[in-house]
Amino acid sequence: CRELHKDEEDAEYMFQDWENVPEGLIGESWISENFFSLRDAVEDLDDTEQEAFFVWCNYKSRDLSEEDADDLVRDFQDEYQGQYNDEEDFAYEIIEDCYDLPEFAKTYFDYEKFARDLFMCDYWFDDGFVFRAA
Repeated sequence: CRELHKDEEDAEYMFQDWENVPEGLIGESWISENFFSLRDAVEDLDDTEQEAFFVWCNYKSRDLSEEDADDLVRDFQDEYQGQYNDEEDFAYEIIEDCYDLPEFAKTYFDYEKFARDLFMCDYWFDDGFVFRAA
């Protein structure tokens, strides 16, 4: 843009259309100063984590235009548990990773009820992503 308008003393830039810029960080006549630090902070996340990050920000009503980008990513990483098919899928992984149940006991275990209990207070699920409630 600067090259196209180099003959103008005080050029005004307008953003008529944009992609991959979160709501609240850009408008037709402005872009948030925080956009660039946020872009850099989420760059180290893989594509799935980036998608989960914005789901988390939206759910938690985090202010992307004002909050420190590194703090946002750090808070997200503290709460993000991963991507799962459903709440029961996550509950199954918790049992596998944290409890030493014999195989025969697993056949009697009620994963659906365990998942319900987990997601009452300790975790939340949105769009395939699981987060620890904080």
